[in-house]
Order: sequence, then structure tokens, then C-alpha cells
Amino acid sequence: MTRLTRRGFLGTAGIVAAAPALEAMAAQSTSPSASISVEKDVVYGKGGAMDLRLDVYRPRPGSEKRVATIHLHGGGFAGGNKETLTERVRPFAAQGYTAIASQYRLTGQASWPAMIEDVKTAIRWTRANASRLGIDPARIVIVGYSAGGYLALTAAGTQNRADLEGSGGNPGVGTQVAGCLAYYAVTAMGPPPSPSATTYVTAAFPPTVLFHGVADTTVPIESSQRFFQLLRDAKVPSEFHSFAGAPHIFDRVPEYASACAQVADVFLDRHVINPRPFPT
Repeated sequence: MTRLTRRGFLGTAGIVAAAPALEAMAAQSTSPSASISVEKDVVYGKGGAMDLRLDVYRPRPGSEKRVATIHLHGGGFAGGNKETLTERVRPFAAQGYTAIASQYRLTGQASWPAMIEDVKTAIRWTRANASRLGIDPARIVIVGYSAGGYLALTAAGTQNRADLEGSGGNPGVGTQVAGCLAYYAVTAMGPPPSPSATTYVTAAFPPTVLFHGVADTTVPIESSQRFFQLLRDAKVPSEFHSFAGAPHIFDRVPEYASACAQVADVFLDRHVINPRPFPT
């Protein structure tokens, strides 16, 4: 397999090679991650009688951006777990984010809307523990992969909606999010009888980035393309990044995981951390 350089990859991702700041970020992302501390299996709430757990990846001291990213694994709603996200969450911690890999109930454990209720419980826990986590409670970003992408987009479109909040913990704490990142997301349907995530797109949707591989045969790229058009129509700040030749779960390749985190960092800096228009 031919090794893809970061400069070449950033070019294929639609990022001009004339941006030296991005190349510096790419170099930084390959530095040893030993300074990223991980707190495993923190109980964040209840899903019925089940303890729900998450892992907290803390950035290198001095690099903190006071922003939390909550990551939701894929697996077709019937499988997967937070441990599969380790190598995709670490690049976010390397960029200065407090990155959280969260568990949620699967279809063999509970029926809809249990999954989205668990996601909202994780958002409430993160906001309630903002001081302990060293984050700004107004700067929580939801991130999802495949089936988790559906949950992330649904959470972004149903902030503080009473019928989907559940009772897993920290009642009364808000579930609003400042941004959303969705990788090769399932958008047309979730676990039955959930509706399409597209039904939740309004002008109130938070700034969102979509990532998708052109060669994805599990979730065709049209899933993200259609969602992106809806975001554009609603005038939601949004970006869509496609990757030539890339299959489903393309970011399991470290080069791609790091580059996507860099793209997300540029977007979040401009729309969440230090909101400003595109430079003229």
C-alpha cells in the first residue's frame, strides 16, 4: 500500500496545500500521545437498570480548548462499543478537546427511543460536570460514526425536546449542543420506529460537518449529500467532506482519523470557539 503523505491527503480532502497552519497541525497530531490521560468507564447515568459508562480522554495540559466532544460509536444500532473509538477519539484530544467516548443501549437491550435518551443523558452529564472536566458548558459538540452519526444528528436536531430526554440522570440540565460532526452517517432511518434524521433539520440546527467516503457501500455517500443539501437550504453553517476511494469507516486508518480531526478543529474554531465569518 502506497503511503499517503499528510500534504497530499489534505489536498485530496479539499484543503489547499497553501495553508501552512494546517500542515503544522498535521505534524503536531503525530507527536506522542502519552500526555493524553484517559479516565475509563465513568458511570454517567442509567439506561433502565443498566449503568451507562463513558471514557474521558483529556488533552495535554496547557493545550486545552475548554470544548467537549462526545463521540458515539457505530454498529448498526445492534453492536459496537465505545472501545472501538479509541484511535478516532485520541486525535481530538491531541487537538486540545476533552474527548468523550460514550456507551448507549443497543437494540438487543432496549427499544427506541432508549438510544437517543442515553445520548442526551451523556450530554447532560457532560454539562453538569463541566467544571470537573475543565470545559465551557456552552461548548459541547456531539460526534457520531455510522449509526452513531444518526444519533448525533438526531441529538443536534432535537435539543431539549421533552419526549426524547429520558430520565437517565441530571434532570433539568439542558441537552443543547454547540456543534455536530457526523461520519458516514445513517440519515434515512434509525432503529425502528425512529424517523429519518432529516426530519429534524431546521434553521436552529447547530453548525455541522459531514464526512463520507466516496467508495462507501455500507452507507452510500448520497446519505450525507442529501443531508448536507438540507442543511444548506436551512442556512445552517455546514461543510461536507468526501474522500475519493475511501470505504465505510475509512477513518480507522490513522492518517484519515488525524486529518478529519484537523478539519473539524478548523471548523469548530470558526463556529464554536471563536465565531467569526470566513476571512475576506
